[in-house]
Amino acid sequence: MGYAEALAVQREAHSATLAGRAARVPMPILLVEHDPPVITISRRAGVAANLLADAATLARLGVEVAETDRGGDITYHGPGQLVAYPIIDLERLRIGIHEYLRRLEEAVIGTLDAFGVAGRRDPGATGVWVGGEAAGERDGHAGGRKICAMGVRVGRWVTMHGLALNVAPDLTHFGLIVPCGLAGRPVTSLAAELGGRAPTMDAVREELGRRLSAGLAR
Repeated sequence: MGYAEALAVQREAHSATLAGRAARVPMPILLVEHDPPVITISRRAGVAANLLADAATLARLGVEVAETDRGGDITYHGPGQLVAYPIIDLERLRIGIHEYLRRLEEAVIGTLDAFGVAGRRDPGATGVWVGGEAAGERDGHAGGRKICAMGVRVGRWVTMHGLALNVAPDLTHFGLIVPCGLAGRPVTSLAAELGGRAPTMDAVREELGRRLSAGLAR
């Protein structure tokens, strides 16, 4: 699904969740791959400078650019990447934004573990990482390799946007940007980490969906 279409679905779900707050309507978790690929840029000052590619390069590769109202910096979405948009009423869950983000990370770390990849948090950067000092700095970066980016928006305590887990995207497209504004931090995927042992998108979608549902309902 294209980014603009998915954003419209999110907004509709956000409105429905707010309207159904008193009736405690079910809260959806939307799972999607974005095609055509897209670079999303938040409204924070200076973020546009992290777009490295010119318009001609983006057009040749078929990569769109879209402004987004989520938090965070700049990121890439495309085929082979599983994007989760939980539309969650934090007021009903009685949790704050910090706890919500930690639960998202926890669901991703559990999903990675189910497929034999050790994911971890980085105290200085939201998201999920693999490798780093504890793994012997295979790539020369003590901070490890980013496998899942996160960025959310909360309106009247109902969430939008969410996370993007790299299953098997074209990792060269991340060279079009400074991912999440973190210069020098490499990006990876389940396919890059596991090679021929990498799971299918369907398997990852089922595992992550189950863990998000269980973790957010806790």
